[in-house]
Order: sequence, then structure tokens, then C-alpha cells
Amino acid sequence: MSTLLLRGAEVLVTMDGARREIPGGGLFARDGVIEAVGAPADLPRDADEVIDAAGCVVTPGLVNTHHHLFQTLTRAVPAGQDALLFGWLQSLYPIWARMGPEEIRVSAMIGLAEMALTGCTLSSDHLYLFPNGARLDDEIDAARALGVRLHAMRGSMSVGESAGGLPPDALCEAEPAILEDCIRVIDAFHDPNPGAMIRVGVAPCSPFSVSPELMRDSALLARDKGVMMHTHLAENDEDIAFSLERFGQRPGDFAEGLGWTGPDVWHAHCVKLDAGEIDLFARSGTGVAHCPCSNCRLGSGIAPVRAMRDAGVKVGLGVDGSASNDAGDLMGEARQAMLLQRVARGADAMSAREALEIATRGGAAVLGRDDLGSLEPGKRADFAVFDVGGIAQAGSWDLVAGLVLCAPARAREVRVEGRAVVREGRIAMAGWDRVAARQKALTRKLAGA
Repeated sequence: MSTLLLRGAEVLVTMDGARREIPGGGLFARDGVIEAVGAPADLPRDADEVIDAAGCVVTPGLVNTHHHLFQTLTRAVPAGQDALLFGWLQSLYPIWARMGPEEIRVSAMIGLAEMALTGCTLSSDHLYLFPNGARLDDEIDAARALGVRLHAMRGSMSVGESAGGLPPDALCEAEPAILEDCIRVIDAFHDPNPGAMIRVGVAPCSPFSVSPELMRDSALLARDKGVMMHTHLAENDEDIAFSLERFGQRPGDFAEGLGWTGPDVWHAHCVKLDAGEIDLFARSGTGVAHCPCSNCRLGSGIAPVRAMRDAGVKVGLGVDGSASNDAGDLMGEARQAMLLQRVARGADAMSAREALEIATRGGAAVLGRDDLGSLEPGKRADFAVFDVGGIAQAGSWDLVAGLVLCAPARAREVRVEGRAVVREGRIAMAGWDRVAARQKALTRKLAGA
């Protein structure tokens, strides 16, 4: 059995039911599970491994509820750089079509490592295209090598341009093959148990790239297998117009009619949900992945997060794809979420602590992880250690709020199940430099250099 003791933090942010913040606090974990949290007198004096957190703020591991890791190789692409959602997608589809298994694996490793350096210990990813033999397995391999938790969502596109959809036909799959592969990856990789490192779910890309029949069949399959469901919804005005024209319904009503509401469902973006849809999501337990930076980058608008939270909707944060952000920084998303709600509704619309809560407890709730999201006995030992002694926090009176209000900090230490993913501000995985070098080569190849 392995034990871990973290001690002496400037502040340990538990995010427990009482939202305790413990000056000088620490935690003790055994075999990846927290046994004690508190002041020094509440903790054992020794362990197999001891982390001195002096000068640091410790938080639960941040949770990313929406990503497209494959896009990490296509940041700041000139084509579509100033386009709205649909034009942006159409400019990038041909580039993504040139990817293959190595691009999917390396981009996933880079994207997951980038988020780990910002304190993220669990990410959901939505992989909805599989060019040139790529499979969901490729990004699962990357997460395992890095040592982070991954909810790998088996995405899909089945309605191409020739049938009135948005993606090129070459990137679409036959619907029976999609469902068959969903079953394969769930059976091969999904772990429903507490402490799971890998979970798998079903995730048709969007109502404008799959048929209603596939949406309905995917929901039936997911519930038969006991896995979660995810898609994009109500992302911008174009999305709403498409739904009204094609289906004669707003996106929320369309989703409900196909079985896409409930506690096992979460939708990305939801920038344009109206009051009725917010009420529907609250009543049904449907979650939302709020992606503030991507929504800004694509000019989609400001999501009604304050109204969602006040209504009782589960809300987590997502970085979205690195081609529409173009970064993977969960603490930066928390800051942007807070700022946008203040722009929309006033300076008291969202506090820094609420934004941090959405990034931790909120994301865990959206993904159905009651074993994560807070630091308390019985939860997994997933946490981030932020050194607050540097320039970014210089002059900060409130060190917890400063994590969100000040310049985004890099994590000094990140642990998953108590195991090091980031150590002394660097990725702990052996051979990391080779991965970074390969990413550069693959990006140049995609760019035609």
C-alpha cells in the first residue's frame, strides 16, 4: 500500500459541502484515495511520499467537460481565423481529413499535457472524425501514457454536404458502422467503477452533421450500455436558424424529443438557450459544458450561465478544440467565464470562487463523477498545487480569488490518484521531449511545410 502526505499549504481549497478553505492545510491519501483533510494536527506526520506545499494554494483537480484534442495540431490556422462557426468548420475540414492515427495520438497527448500544466486532472474529449484509419483507441493510448483521466466520447458525423449537412461526405461514416464501433470501444475501454481512469460515451457531433435517427439510436445504445451522452447544442445564431429551418423546433425541444435530455446527458456551448430550454435542462438534470473562450473566438455570444446556475442546471467548463480557442487552460476558462457574466449582468454576477467551483465540483457533476471534484475523505487524490509566490500573484491579498482574478498560474504539481503528472512545473512522463518534437513535425507536415 502506498501513502501520500501533502502538508503546509498557504490555503487548501477543499470544495467540500461547506466549501472549507484551510490555512496551513494538507491531505493524506492511501492508494489514491483521500483519508484525511485538515490542519497539521488532523494529519499523520509521515507517509511514503511527502509534498511540502509551503507558499502554494492547493485545489481539487480541474475538470474539462468539452474538448476536441485532435485540433491541437491546427491552432491559428489562417483559413477561417475570422469566421463564424459554420465557415470556420468548412475551412478546417479538409485539413483534418489529412490526419491519421499518429496525429490523433500525438495531438491528444499534447492537449492533455497542456491542460495538466494548468491543473486539469480529468478531461472529456469529443472525437467525431476518424480519417485514414484513426480510432478512439489512439487518444485513449495517449491519456494512459500521460497518466490523466479521460472521458473519451465516440463522436460521429453521418450527414455530409450532399445530404444537406455541413461536413464533406468523405469525413462521414455509415450509421450502422458508427453504432457498431460505439459498442466496440465501450466494451473494450469503459470503466464504470469509482476511480476510473477511462470512461467512454456516445457523442454524435451535432444536429447539423448527423440524422435524427442516429441521435435517437445513439441514445438508446448509450442507455443500454449505461454510458453518458454528449453533443453540441445551441452554439450560435446559425445553429438556432438551422434547427428551426430543418426540424421546425428549437434545439432544446429537438434534443428532448430524441431522448437527449437527462442526468446522463450534457451538451456543449448552449450559448443560445432560452428560458424554456434552461428550465427543461434544470428539470431533467441535463448538464452544460460552458466554453467561454471558444464562444468569444467564434463570435458566438455569451452563454446565460448565471441564469442556468440560478435555475439549478449543472454547468462545467470546457476549453473546446484548440483550433477555436486556441489554448487549453482551464484556469483561464474560469477567469473568462467570470468576466463574461460580469459583462452581461454586472460586477456581482459571478465571483472568483464560484468560477473555481464550476471548474472543479461543477465539471465533476456534469460528467457524473461523484468520486472527484473536491478534496475530502473518500474522494480520489486528484489535486493541483499552485505556487503563489511568483509575479502572477505578487500583491494578491486573497490567494484563492487570485488564482482566477490574476494572470493564470501554471501548476507546480498535479496528481491523479496520487501519482505525479506534473512535477516541479514539468510533465513527469518519461520521453516527453520526443513527443513535443514529433508534434512540431506533424504540424509542419499538415501545413505543407
